[in-house]
Amino acid sequence: MDIDLIPKAGLAWERDECPWNRADHSAAHQCAVKDTSICLYFRGIKPMDVVLCAYPREGSDGRGG
Repeated sequence: MDIDLIPKAGLAWERDECPWNRADHSAAHQCAVKDTSICLYFRGIKPMDVVLCAYPREGSDGRGG
């Protein structure tokens, strides 16, 4: 699995930006990089290709709580 959520020009579908990249004003964060790493907040994929993320909100510990 290789999921980066970094906006790319010319994609045929709409894509949300990684909340970490939005907060950091960067394009460095990735959910999962094949055979390399998985983001601490990555929670998986649900149909139809929705990425689940436990990005911390105010009052949350950031681990899905």
